[in-house]
Amino acid sequence: MEKETALIYCESQFGLVDGKTAAGLVRHSETYTILGVIDSSLSGQDAGEVLGDKKNNIPIFSNLYVALAQLDKVPDCYIYGKAPLDASISIAERHLVIEAMSKGMNIINGLHQFFSEDQEFMRIAAQFGIQIRDIRKPPSLSDLHVFTGKISQVDVPIIAVLGTDCACGKMTTAVELNKALNSLGLKSVMVATGQTGLMQGAKYGASIDAMVSQFVIGEIENAIVRTYQEENPDIILVEGQSAVSHPAFMSSLGILKGSLPDGVILQHPPGRKSRCDFPQFVMPTLTSEIQLIEALSQARVLAITLSHENLSEAEIAEFILDYEHRLQLPTTDVLSYGCQKLVHTLTEHFPILQQKLNQKSLTAPTLVTT
Repeated sequence: MEKETALIYCESQFGLVDGKTAAGLVRHSETYTILGVIDSSLSGQDAGEVLGDKKNNIPIFSNLYVALAQLDKVPDCYIYGKAPLDASISIAERHLVIEAMSKGMNIINGLHQFFSEDQEFMRIAAQFGIQIRDIRKPPSLSDLHVFTGKISQVDVPIIAVLGTDCACGKMTTAVELNKALNSLGLKSVMVATGQTGLMQGAKYGASIDAMVSQFVIGEIENAIVRTYQEENPDIILVEGQSAVSHPAFMSSLGILKGSLPDGVILQHPPGRKSRCDFPQFVMPTLTSEIQLIEALSQARVLAITLSHENLSEAEIAEFILDYEHRLQLPTTDVLSYGCQKLVHTLTEHFPILQQKLNQKSLTAPTLVTT
C-alpha cells in the first residue's frame, strides 16, 4: 500500500519530551512519508540531525504557510505531533488545523481531545471533504474486550519493553528490535499500546490510556492473541507506556497484566533527574524499578536499554559498563549501538529462537560459483 504524505505540527517541542509523537514518526513510519516538521524554534534544520540521528532530509519549517510554499505539493495529511499532558489545543492551533483542512489535508490527531467530535472541525471537514482520524479514540463498547485467559494459549515468547519514565525511548527500542529480529529471518510482530505506535503503522494494538480501565487488560490480551493467531510469529514485542512506578499513570500495570510477558526489556534515561512533566518527583533507580516489575509479574528483566538524552557518547559508554557490572544485565543504547546484545540475550533465554535462526540459515539458498 502506498504511503500517504504528511506534515507534522510540533511547535516548540520537536526533540523534547512532549514532541515524542513527531520524533517517533520522523524515525519510523510504515503509514506516512514525512515531508516536513513545523517548529519555528528549529526552522531550517534537518529533523534527523535535531534528534541526534543521521541527516534524513526532512526539513523543519517555521510555520504551515512556509511549509506549503516550499513543498512541491500539498501533503495528504496534517499530523498533530505533540503529546502534552494537557490534552486541549490552543486557539492558534485550532486555526492551523482549520487552515490545513482548507488546503485539502486530512487531519491525524493523537490527543485525548477528539477532533471528530468538535462541531466546527466536523463542519469544515465536511465542507472540504476531509477525513479526521482520532488515533486515541477507543472502539465502541460492543467492540471492547475483557480479559479471558486465552493468552495462556500463546506459546511464543512475549517480550514487554517497559521503562522507568514516560517518553524515554520504549517505543523506539521496540521498533528497532522488531526490525532487527525480522531482518535476521525471525518473524517478530510489535503490539502497539499508544498513539505513536499506531500512527507508525502497527497492525495490532490499542491506545490504552484512553480506555475505561475495565477493558485495558482485555484489549492488550486480545491484541496479542490476534497477533498470534493471524501472524504465526516467532516472537511478540509489546510496547510499554509510562512506568510501573509512575504515580500519575496506570498503563504499565495493564501491560504487565494483559500481556503476561515471558521477559522484560527495561528502558532508562540516565541523564534525566526528575520525572517527565513532574519535576517534583525524582527518577527511580533501575534497581527499584526492576524489583517492582518482578514483584508484580512472573517475568524477569532480561536487559537494560538506554536513552542517550542529555548524554555524551563517552557517558553512554560509561553507563553501559556500570550497569552491566552492577546489575549483571546486558545493557545497550539501540540508536548508538544497534540491537545485537538484545538479540543475543533473547536467543539465550529462548533457545527456540536460536533453533529457528539455525533452520533459516540451513534452508537459505547457497550461492554456487564456478
